Amino acid sequence: MHISMVDLKTQYSRIKDEIDAAVMEVLASSQFIGGPKVISFRENLEKYLGVKHVIPCANGTDALQIAMMALELKPGDEVIVPAFTYVATAEVIGLLGLVPVLTDVDPETFNIRVDHVEAAITPRTKAIVPVHLFGQSADMEPIMALAKKHNLYVIEDNAQAIGADYRFSDGTSQKTGSIGHFGCTSFFPSKNLGCYGDGGALMTNDDALANAARIIANHGQTKLYYHDKIGVNSRLDALQAAILDVKLKYLDEYCNARRDAADYYDRAFKDISALKTPVRHPNSTHVFHQYTLQMPGSDREALKAHLAEQGIPSMIYYPVPLYKQKAFQGWWHGGVLPVTEHLCESVISLPIHTELTKETLEKITGAVRSFFGS
Repeated sequence: MHISMVDLKTQYSRIKDEIDAAVMEVLASSQFIGGPKVISFRENLEKYLGVKHVIPCANGTDALQIAMMALELKPGDEVIVPAFTYVATAEVIGLLGLVPVLTDVDPETFNIRVDHVEAAITPRTKAIVPVHLFGQSADMEPIMALAKKHNLYVIEDNAQAIGADYRFSDGTSQKTGSIGHFGCTSFFPSKNLGCYGDGGALMTNDDALANAARIIANHGQTKLYYHDKIGVNSRLDALQAAILDVKLKYLDEYCNARRDAADYYDRAFKDISALKTPVRHPNSTHVFHQYTLQMPGSDREALKAHLAEQGIPSMIYYPVPLYKQKAFQGWWHGGVLPVTEHLCESVISLPIHTELTKETLEKITGAVRSFFGS
């Protein structure tokens, strides 16, 4: 039995005919940049997310950068971001000469907390970047209220949570990525909606911001050879758009399969006191981009080695707080963020994807349970 963190090969085999036909259609048309496939995917994703504008681009990191450029953030402006996240979220802030202000996260959901955000606001603060980590929304309603109070922009990093729903106190719900001034996502192959290369997109309900993002993503052009802004070259190519358009039809099915696997893990580990299974926030559905356990006080590396001996992979997302990374030393002048430190030292993620069988889940959970003598 071969077990992988993400099984893209089996997933592809189930939709092979549709994917192959879509790819061959692009090859036959020879429209590799732009064209009907990109338009179709953009429109279908707008409909799925319930958002006015989707702006496809080359990758999720570009999406974040383009959003900050479209919002006209200036060098020295402060942008609040969680310290427990992938580097790309904060990396683009530094790249643009902005100041990343790193905050601690919630110990239950791993997401940014509004009280930490409020404490970090200064006269130089211009934006907040909530990251919907591991597949679950940050608590967006109070974040949006705080942003409105202080006249701040909100850029959702939705790279790990596309397909998730956030529920507001009035009972309404919205897809993650459609709530802030911008939402940004990645279509990296291992993502819940992944292509077969690199890809990304921005989402917004603001017409002016959408227009600015489109211009910036295309060399700052308003029309060919007329450049009104300094821009970038960031496109989603037609082959990737065609693949994504097929896979988008299956996204809800994929999310449900991940939830089923997570529920299986939860049941298997419920009586192991040394493990803390993922918490589901009442205001968000969870699409389980990762299934991440906490094991404080236990030997995480020993569990990782125990699983590897049985051919079971595992991953640690993320072993080092952003403020301890060399790249961010010049910006960090604070002390320890205790929750971030705790998570970096105690989390471990198990395989989770759309193709996990009961047999595979039994092997994984059995191996974990045997480590704890259960």
